[in-house]
Amino acid sequence: MTDYTIGYIVGSISSTSINRRLAKALEKVAPEGVTLKEIPIKDLPFYSPDYDGNFPEVATDFKNAIQDADGVFIVTPEYSRSIPGVLKNALDWSARPYGEASFNDKPTAVIGTSQSGIATAAGQQHLRSVLLHYNALVLGQPEGYIQSTPGLFEEDGTVTNEGTAEFLRSIIEALVTLISRTAPAEVPAA
Repeated sequence: MTDYTIGYIVGSISSTSINRRLAKALEKVAPEGVTLKEIPIKDLPFYSPDYDGNFPEVATDFKNAIQDADGVFIVTPEYSRSIPGVLKNALDWSARPYGEASFNDKPTAVIGTSQSGIATAAGQQHLRSVLLHYNALVLGQPEGYIQSTPGLFEEDGTVTNEGTAEFLRSIIEALVTLISRTAPAEVPAA
């Protein structure tokens, strides 16, 4: 079996983020051969085209982490029926300078949690639009709308509901399938 490294971006920088707990839960339930690794966004400055000629190291590291990953999860809360500004800022960095979008042809899955019954559905729809503009290969199904109930995710990411844990494994497996289906063909050495 091929080993895969999947990066994940948490769209919240809150120290008490339930979406960070969800990301940790994905790490805990990942099947053998799949490693999830955070691609942090909190230290990125506000994007400006003034940086296009001289990217700060933190932005270059961010772009490289996306490019080096086999696939990416974006774990997002929903703010005012959209994505958090800090996440949009990070996505703007990923797409610049023009013609160097890190998400181009990158297998990407979107997931999020909130206490609401519709979870982060509206925010995820906005996020999918942005990712499609970047030419990301966005996983269509399953969709990851998780209603967070008290105690569903422990501090360390342990999932207390086996049905939720199974669903999280299934979305990881679906992303791995997308990664393997879209990987460049290996050409044997002559």
